[in-house]
Amino acid sequence: MESIIKFENFSFKYMNQSHPTLKNINLEIKKGEKVLIAGPSGSGKSTLGNCLNGIVPFSKDGGFKGTLKIKDIEPYERSIFEISNYVGTVLQDQDGQFVGLTVGEDVAFIDENNCVSREKIHEDVDVALDLVKMKDIRNKSPQELSGGQKQSVSLAGIMRSPAEILLFDEPLANLDPESGRRAMKLISDIHEKTGKTIIIIEHRIEDVLEEDFHRVVIINEGEIVANDSPENLFKKDIFRKNGLREPLYIEALKYAGVDIKNSNIYPLEKSVNEENKNKVKEWCLKYKEHSKEIKKDILSIENISFSYDKKKELLKNIDFSLKEGEILALLGNNGAGKSTLSKVITGIEKEKKGDIKLFGESLKKVGIRKRGETIGYVMQNPNHMITQETLLEEVKFGLKIREIDNIDEKAKEALRICGLYEYRNWPVTSLSYGQKKRLTIAAILALNPKILILDEPTAGQDFRHYREFMNFIKSVANRGVGIILITHDMHLALEYCDRAIVLCQGELIGNEKPSIILSDEALMKKANLKETSLSKLGKCLGISPEDVMNTFIEFESFEVKNNG
Repeated sequence: MESIIKFENFSFKYMNQSHPTLKNINLEIKKGEKVLIAGPSGSGKSTLGNCLNGIVPFSKDGGFKGTLKIKDIEPYERSIFEISNYVGTVLQDQDGQFVGLTVGEDVAFIDENNCVSREKIHEDVDVALDLVKMKDIRNKSPQELSGGQKQSVSLAGIMRSPAEILLFDEPLANLDPESGRRAMKLISDIHEKTGKTIIIIEHRIEDVLEEDFHRVVIINEGEIVANDSPENLFKKDIFRKNGLREPLYIEALKYAGVDIKNSNIYPLEKSVNEENKNKVKEWCLKYKEHSKEIKKDILSIENISFSYDKKKELLKNIDFSLKEGEILALLGNNGAGKSTLSKVITGIEKEKKGDIKLFGESLKKVGIRKRGETIGYVMQNPNHMITQETLLEEVKFGLKIREIDNIDEKAKEALRICGLYEYRNWPVTSLSYGQKKRLTIAAILALNPKILILDEPTAGQDFRHYREFMNFIKSVANRGVGIILITHDMHLALEYCDRAIVLCQGELIGNEKPSIILSDEALMKKANLKETSLSKLGKCLGISPEDVMNTFIEFESFEVKNNG
């Protein structure tokens, strides 16, 4: 196959940085290949993508060394419009993607630019939206959509691109688990049917590699540290060394004593044999589940219902409690009502029926500002929260308006916790999407809330920062703070949450331990949740999926913690 992309000794440095973000990149991608580019936050993987699609240097200035060629052009010497004929892109930040006033107009944009007939445009838009299950929102404004719906519409739009190369920057970031699985399947179908070159930039290794890839390119600190098939890289144990997470089933096999280097382990079905089955069974017997101390309720949601009009209830008789020191996962498909519920709890929206009680006291007459003193809320999209120019100013802002003492030190400590202290004087505009997420979390943590609601807190975070942050969240919970995590990440719910509640079409359909929720096939299907590879491993080996998941949690909690 001929090369369609070629980097030769390529380096790039942003104007406001002292060191290059990309260093001596030598990479060749063949026409028709499907390649995953992975790396920790700040590794340079998104910058590499931006060099391909023209965002660098047309939106972000910097200096180049070496060469980059896409087919017969050097992208940084052409216009961004010319480059779009070679590289079609789905951005990580969906709000920067939309150009139409409605979903239909946005998906039709490429056809309109190519002077396609009106009848053909309508047909193409219907086909594209139907494939991503978004046909019924064709006439909605993009601003009305949830993060997951925006991502799905972006996928529909890119399907209309005539470009030979399709670049997806973190396509799973805001999708519910089942929608993410469908999105990856859709991308694979596009690849198979069109023969286009597919490049995906992601750090969610397990979800992405459920589909076949020719290669995985791992970038760390601006350099390519690995470039090989997924199976070979799993055997080299290179993912964890570079701040990335392997599929959970591979971690479980390692914990159970399976010789990964000399075994077939990818895909999952290849790992099924009698020896592995016996090792996993012995492992499950060794680690028994430990019960947690039951604490009193800190927040009570009592038969809450909510609607914007009288026609459709977005929340219907929601009833649950949050205990002191509990980490509660709020799960469900895109549009299930998760973000709406959090807005009602914080007072951004007012319930139509029911009551919310904090420490046993009703919040009916308590406004947003007063609730904000005890209930911290971090939105899904960081761009909706950031108001200041530098990181330090952003974290100090909330402390200032509340006239809290020791503002400077508290702000710096919050930045240290979230791994952003070294960037404290940087302009916010220079941050990646994932770093902006951490900044908004730091700003809320500095206020020392009693209840913390985090909407997709780990979206866009690499494994190292994910683990550091979630360990911090556990330490916050251990001090008695109640935490609600609105998440599509089944791994997070399983490993870090004491309990999970599940919403579907505004109704509460599950309220149990995460391992029980994620073993209930009917419930998962109804709520667009996705089975973890741990559960699949259990089924393949003839072991209870719940036993495998609970053993994994206990092993991580006790063995890994105690042995560092």
